[in-house]
Amino acid sequence: MGGRLGGYSRAERQDASPSDDTGDGWRLVRQASAHGEAHDETLFALSDGWLGVRADFEERPGRSGGAFIADVYERKSIDYHERFPGFARATDTRMPAADGKHVQVRLGAQGYDLADGEILGCERALDLATGQLKRTTDWRLPGGEALRVTAERVACFRHPGLYPLRFTLESIDFAGPVALDATIATENHATAKSNDPRIGVEAAALPLIGWRGGANLAIAVQAMPSRGLVVLCGQTVRGGAAAAPERPGVLTARGELRPGARMTLEKFVAYEICAEDEAAIAEAANRLGDRLTAAAARGFDALAAEQAEELHAFWAAAEVCIAGEPALELALRLNLFHLRQSADPSGRHGLAVKGLTGEGYEGHVFWDAEIFMLPVLIHLQPDLARAHLEFRCRHLDGARAHAREMNFERGALYPWRTIGGAECSAYFPGGSAQIHINTAVARAIGLYLDATGDFQFLVDRAAEVLFETARIWLQAGFFDPRRDGGFFICGVTGPDEYTALVDNNFYTNLTARAHLKLARAIAERFEAEHPEAFAAMTSRIGLTAEERATWAAAAAAMHLPYDRSLGVHAQDDRFLTKPRFDLTAAAHRRPLLLHYHPLTLYRHQVCKQADAVLGLVLEGRDIPLEQKRRDFDYYEPITAHDSTLSATTFAVLAAEVNAPEAAMGFFRETTLVDLENLHDNTHHGAHMAAMAGSWLALVWGFAGLRIQSGRMTFKPTLPADFHGYSARMAWRGATFELSVRPDFAQYRLISGGPVEIEHEGERMVLEGPAPVRRPWGASAPLEAVIFDLDGVLTDTAQAHYRAWKRLADEIGAPFDAQANEQLKGVDRMTSLDILLARGGIDLAPRQRLALAERKNGYYRAEIADLGPGDLLPGARAALERTRAAGLGTALASASRNAPQIIAQLGIGDLLDAVVEVTPERRGKPAPDLFLAAAALVDAAPSRCLAVEDSIAGVAAIRAAGMTAIGVGDPAVLTEAQLTIQDLTHFQPRRPRQAN
Repeated sequence: MGGRLGGYSRAERQDASPSDDTGDGWRLVRQASAHGEAHDETLFALSDGWLGVRADFEERPGRSGGAFIADVYERKSIDYHERFPGFARATDTRMPAADGKHVQVRLGAQGYDLADGEILGCERALDLATGQLKRTTDWRLPGGEALRVTAERVACFRHPGLYPLRFTLESIDFAGPVALDATIATENHATAKSNDPRIGVEAAALPLIGWRGGANLAIAVQAMPSRGLVVLCGQTVRGGAAAAPERPGVLTARGELRPGARMTLEKFVAYEICAEDEAAIAEAANRLGDRLTAAAARGFDALAAEQAEELHAFWAAAEVCIAGEPALELALRLNLFHLRQSADPSGRHGLAVKGLTGEGYEGHVFWDAEIFMLPVLIHLQPDLARAHLEFRCRHLDGARAHAREMNFERGALYPWRTIGGAECSAYFPGGSAQIHINTAVARAIGLYLDATGDFQFLVDRAAEVLFETARIWLQAGFFDPRRDGGFFICGVTGPDEYTALVDNNFYTNLTARAHLKLARAIAERFEAEHPEAFAAMTSRIGLTAEERATWAAAAAAMHLPYDRSLGVHAQDDRFLTKPRFDLTAAAHRRPLLLHYHPLTLYRHQVCKQADAVLGLVLEGRDIPLEQKRRDFDYYEPITAHDSTLSATTFAVLAAEVNAPEAAMGFFRETTLVDLENLHDNTHHGAHMAAMAGSWLALVWGFAGLRIQSGRMTFKPTLPADFHGYSARMAWRGATFELSVRPDFAQYRLISGGPVEIEHEGERMVLEGPAPVRRPWGASAPLEAVIFDLDGVLTDTAQAHYRAWKRLADEIGAPFDAQANEQLKGVDRMTSLDILLARGGIDLAPRQRLALAERKNGYYRAEIADLGPGDLLPGARAALERTRAAGLGTALASASRNAPQIIAQLGIGDLLDAVVEVTPERRGKPAPDLFLAAAALVDAAPSRCLAVEDSIAGVAAIRAAGMTAIGVGDPAVLTEAQLTIQDLTHFQPRRPRQAN
């Protein structure tokens, strides 16, 4: 597979799991010595969607600690030596705000600082069920005395910007005076610029304007000079504390400790944003004081209980369980916890790629939000998903302005990366050229509508976004009369940032097609249901019926690159013509973007992340499984997976095309990406899209969820590593739970309803408390039996052997009965390659084709007299019994002479479909033949039985996700679920031995 990340090979990462105590499945517990401090400061960060605080120590600021606020960012000019029209002129950078979490501990008459002592041990514990973080740290002073610090924190979803904590100092054997100084750190610089483009800027700390406050109130005021705003950070404490006149902003509580005694300080921190003028600052300071006074009156326990109620409500709709994998279960819950923390319900701010957990990517919002994060929130907490879409709606005018900067005369183009709505990407080939951002926004709008039925949101706001963004495609693309009037989109970059500025990126064209179809459909519904509002909108933006008709024409004519010789979708028009990049040689130079000039990567077949593969996932079930499997097999080896987004997509597609080991490996990777720091940069902040992607890998991947025609459809599978799993999700105002066990899938309504869903093609309605159970996949009734031809229904093996032997003798290649075993179940051209390799013979393609045809002529002569009497024992009866059972029957053969042989054997009337190797359909052991056969008889692969006599054939059956019956020696056909000598006693049912 695709290389190494963060010091792990993928094989090693498959076995990676949290090594620390995971409590009851809801508590993440870490010892300080087990992992890097900066890494843990990210994992244990708390956020309310507007304010995020990293988990460094109160008594000793961490190397990468800090507080981040969605509204606190600075705008800085981007300096180019050569600037061209449309280049982004400035970037927004989220800056660390004043950090009010700190408590300095001064001990003894000399005021010794505890932070200068030695840490004996430290444990952090985050309770995901309540949202409370608890840290216990044992310290030793130079004189040998020991003390214990217990620090507790929560975020406050109901009170954004309020941060309560409780700090307890306990003496083990110390005696003497103690001073606890509640402080606010105001000199927090942004991470310095480095050679890693993912983090670091040239920016000083926010300037401190001054201090305000009173006896039990301290407020730091910092300026955001480029924006004319200020941020106020205030603190108060509960208990006996007083302001320290000699130290501005410090509130001090004093006491005495003796062995076994404790001293506790409850501290409350809050933030406000206002304009930079004296009256506004005074008013904001008053508000801040009132909020802090109210918080202190309630106390830490009351606010913590309130946050626990919020988390209880969230988990009631979002709970996930993985039986048999407690470490993965905890990791998945941690990921959802952080996703919930990242979402701002106000609609003023978007879902940032790092949430509010660190400085990575400068706090920017990318397409990750709509493609990976929003689908999860839509199914768990739709109001938070809508809030992000409202953020996009708020910045529609900015998207229009950006479109004009990019020379589009009409419509809107959302920026590739942003905080405040403007494009912040200084490198246009890998940034602004990714105009597929528009399709991400459109897809999220469509999914939100499907999941909620909230069409009024489109009428009020989102439809205009959908229409204006759709207009870009008619300007970015064109109808080419030289190529049959197809619609082509040139000069774009797809999700794979290791390939830039290409023509007809498969992902972009595929999602643009879906965007245009959705825009047209929504316009028709809008016009029919709200004609006056529709007329007003279209008049305002100048949208005509002719333009909408062109959307449909462009969608119908959209060019999707495809290579017939390889049988795969091409990532773009030229991608498959390039040489492959040697990922093995570059194994220790990862990620590639930190070691290779972009042009070096652009010249090769190498992907940073899933591109064409992601398109296949988003397209749903409209592309045949055999095609998806070919694409998966082609692109996985050339994908570096340098993006944390990649594992999610490959996990979903691997599960769909029945590559179970790959699916499980990728699922582990996306689930543990931050918990195990697999990309060695979790200290930059949590990878929110990958965290969300772990839920997608479970629910889109293993549970097989797809939205088809506005309905949730499921095709569940169960990984061998799991005993079972369950996930809750929302749909049309209801919440239900899907549980998958070895023998059944269960759907249970939790609240609301009724809900109409589809399970493996069967429509059902969930209503009332009674669960609905259905068999799935391997536990479900059979739908079809697929037979191999040679060695199963008839025996032409000797005819093949004599034909190959004759050819081998003619060209001087060694060949005998033992060598012939290698050719069983293998298509003609591959068999010829094996024969030529044995003889060390190298021939041109035309010569190889001629030899293959010569062999086929010999073979056809051998079978000229074949007839019904040449059916193997039980063959006809097996076909008849299969038909009598009401099952589909199909033939999957590597032989291109299969139709002739079937006719000679007289069994054509007993077969519903015959599938043979074609230039676009790989032979065995690839699963293409069996997947194509299942599709032709309209059967799910998991509900098919297939019969083979070769090792390659059995491997193809298993790869297709079917039950394999081997005909022959069980010692040879070891991967078959059951082996039989012949078809004499064959019965069309699953063997009890199936695994």
